[in-house]
Amino acid sequence: MNSGRARDVGPSASSSSTKANGSAINSGKWRRFGIRVADGASTDGSLDLDFLRSVSVRTLLTRRSAGALSAQMRMAFDYTLKQGYEGVVVLDGNGKDGVQAIPNFVKALEEGYDHVQGSRYLPGGFHENTPFLRHWAVLLFHAPLISLAAGFHYTDTTNGFRAYSARLLGDPRLAIFRPVFNAYELHYYLAIEAPRLGFK
Repeated sequence: MNSGRARDVGPSASSSSTKANGSAINSGKWRRFGIRVADGASTDGSLDLDFLRSVSVRTLLTRRSAGALSAQMRMAFDYTLKQGYEGVVVLDGNGKDGVQAIPNFVKALEEGYDHVQGSRYLPGGFHENTPFLRHWAVLLFHAPLISLAAGFHYTDTTNGFRAYSARLLGDPRLAIFRPVFNAYELHYYLAIEAPRLGFK
């Protein structure tokens, strides 16, 4: 569905302590973590195979097609569904998200949620070094507009720390594997359409 390459770099692991673009969760009971990195042309040395193995990454997915974040997400979601995972937790590879929160996302998926959105602005949330204008743009414009379109109240619509169920990702009404999702729109499309279609 998306042009990319998968490369196994190590065995499945139970560790989730890594700076990774994606973390898929395996088994019906969500007991094992399989860390996958979905790369979109990183040049910072973080894809060194010895390093990836040392932090228990199982698979490196490399985007070969044109595009940006949404193209990477389509590649990772395609892999997730084809491998039989029941959900996926995604986070950016910039080190800004606290991986210690991954179990909270897994728990929400276990409880039947289909779209779980991280937020820096809920009680217990945290942000630092967010540019002044971006901070206020999220609070005053982006989150309210996405919330209005979705019919669901979001507090932080630009945070990439999210979880999705396979049920949501595979729903033909969403058709997420279309090439129209190529830049940065897929996150927002899912945030709007999940509640509109009755997903939890």
